[in-house]
Amino acid sequence: MTVYNNIEQLPAFKNAILTIGTFDGVHTGHQQIIQLMKQEAAKVKGETVIITFHPHPRMVVASHKPTIQLLDTLEEKILLLQDQGLDNLVIVPFTADFGNQTAEEYIADFLVKRFHPHTIVIGHDHHFGKGRSGDYALLEQKGLEFNYKVVEIPAHMLEDVTISSTKIRESVLNGDIATASKYLGYPYFFSGKVIEGNKLGRTIGYPTANLHIENEHKLVPGNGVYAVEIKIAHSLENPKPSALHRSLKGMMNIGVRPTIDGSKKTIEVNIFDFNEDIYGQTLTITLKKFLRSEQKFSGLDALKDQLAKDKLAALAALG
Repeated sequence: MTVYNNIEQLPAFKNAILTIGTFDGVHTGHQQIIQLMKQEAAKVKGETVIITFHPHPRMVVASHKPTIQLLDTLEEKILLLQDQGLDNLVIVPFTADFGNQTAEEYIADFLVKRFHPHTIVIGHDHHFGKGRSGDYALLEQKGLEFNYKVVEIPAHMLEDVTISSTKIRESVLNGDIATASKYLGYPYFFSGKVIEGNKLGRTIGYPTANLHIENEHKLVPGNGVYAVEIKIAHSLENPKPSALHRSLKGMMNIGVRPTIDGSKKTIEVNIFDFNEDIYGQTLTITLKKFLRSEQKFSGLDALKDQLAKDKLAALAALG
């Protein structure tokens, strides 16, 4: 898959079969649409092209800063779409000027001029242009003028996208990892940088990596203890090649640590059988199983006893 970030430097796509959307999560609902695109492309020996926007359009056009929780970051979306066997991904910088185009300008100056589409695969509920005035009917009407075809995404696929997105968000927030994985088609994951903590974990035999998620819009799982797999990214500042390209096992706590202070929300990961210095490194955490809710214990000894049980449960869940 070729990724384009500059719409001024797009190639001449061959019989472009394109669709437009956020594709947040690239979940099973989206995957059905991608398969439809690939089927259309095979008919005319064309190229599949997904157009997405960054930042999210609502962050630009909303009158106040919206609270948006996304299932993937832009970098994660690119990796997930690569796995789908697409030909091209075009990431369009979404600005106020871009959002102020009329629907007619959007079709003529953006879709037709930049992409010369053979076929536009789109849902009946798709809206575009200033005030979201453009719709499926206008795309069809202009297709006669600009010589492109419009293929409607079946209603059941659109419904699957909506249902999947809602189910995934609810499940990730409620610790229902099995349901989230079912609708995603893969286990939910996120990345965070290892930062300094209070180092209490190492005093009771369970040292933890404290994580900071830099993207404020990434959906953070609900509070609780999880069995997780961990991958450590390589960095020039602190390379640890021994830990690269392999999954490590561990358990993670998300919450306010009520036994200790109960004031600040933290994300702490205990990596099993691991003692390397990884401050400043980026960890990718894959959720495998929700083990229990966060709870307050009578003291550090009781907490330590529970952590031993958590580790056994995590090891069992991770195989």
